[in-house]
Amino acid sequence: MSRRTMALLSRWSSRVFSVDVDGETVYFKIHDNQPGKGGKEEVQRLFGTVHKDAKCYSLLVSTGDKIHTARFHWELKDKLLKDLPAQCRLSPMRSFLPNVKDSLVHGYFLQAACQESSVTTERLLRQWLQLDDPLFVCSYLRDNEEGALRWTQHLWNHEHKHGIVPLQAPQYHPATLNLIDSDVFYSFQAARDVFDKCADIIPEAASVLELLPCGGGVEARSEPDFPVIVLEGLDATGKTTLTESLRDTLGATILRSPPQCLSPWRARFDHEPPILRRAFYALGNYITAQQISHQSSKTPVIIDRFWHSTAAYAIATAVSGPVCDLPAEGSELYRWPSDLLQPSLVVLLTLDPEERKRRLRDRGQGETEEEHELDCNQLFRLRVEEAYRRISGPTCIRVDASSSAEQVLQQVLLLIKGKCHL
Repeated sequence: MSRRTMALLSRWSSRVFSVDVDGETVYFKIHDNQPGKGGKEEVQRLFGTVHKDAKCYSLLVSTGDKIHTARFHWELKDKLLKDLPAQCRLSPMRSFLPNVKDSLVHGYFLQAACQESSVTTERLLRQWLQLDDPLFVCSYLRDNEEGALRWTQHLWNHEHKHGIVPLQAPQYHPATLNLIDSDVFYSFQAARDVFDKCADIIPEAASVLELLPCGGGVEARSEPDFPVIVLEGLDATGKTTLTESLRDTLGATILRSPPQCLSPWRARFDHEPPILRRAFYALGNYITAQQISHQSSKTPVIIDRFWHSTAAYAIATAVSGPVCDLPAEGSELYRWPSDLLQPSLVVLLTLDPEERKRRLRDRGQGETEEEHELDCNQLFRLRVEEAYRRISGPTCIRVDASSSAEQVLQQVLLLIKGKCHL
């Protein structure tokens, strides 16, 4: 048993558990002595659809290695969807120690629809547990005491039986406990370490490592000779049109993040767990920063997306729920990496959601997974936009992109003149 596993078990009764159910998150803790009472609405959302003879289960994944844990959790979902009975409902689950950084572990909550489904599910879970996988499996049973809303949690392979006690949502979303250097990377070395550790199991990681700047982000901290302007915004807000117009007007060089040299491996890492996917995009920023340091000694540089996009999408994806669940404004999670070149100006193009959808339809191009999520999930879009706004050092200056391309160009040129003295 690993040290991390022993530490997790030693504080099992102190942990908080959460399950995402129908767009809402249900929180509960466990009680050593008796089944929990009260919290009828929360318990009903979690267990209300379970047949009286059926059970629920949870699987939490934790090892001493973040990459191994992340990949196992990622692959476990496909395995569950493939092997479990069709009637078994699968929901994202988390467990954490309140206000303790790096205490968050991820998993899944399973609701069996009937007794037959419970039997099949339990047989599969016991087979997997015998493989010595990094799984903590629990079953949830109705207590024999009077009252159907009393449930107990049973931790397999351990003599743990606890009553369930519903909780209110914590002050901060649990995902914020593990964001640093797992979903958002704040140094070149932290992102590189992820790829160093997985190069033996993912050949493409070794190829990316060969492209990295030798000096990391240190060289990129020097002040550029010409202005460096970043254009941010969701797809179809006019970034490409404005980028090309600024290039022609200012005689600038256009760069993009992730850079073109990473294109052969982008699709590969888009299908990896968040820690690998976000490390890939973080390293792309550092490669782009090296390109900026070379080009900005000769001409102004226009960048199509940079660290703001990397961080905003990562934070908005990791933190589910309403905007108020995002890290508080001024949080360290919005700080710019100290070893990454800071641009002279960051412009965030904004557009009415319906107009943006119309432009996307007119373009006739396929959507990325995150773009599809933006269209289908208004809360996700609002979280992305708010995360953009909260990032500091430098902050984004918002520009309404609903005007004509020429009007938007002139407005941005005025900002460049005032901010960059160009």
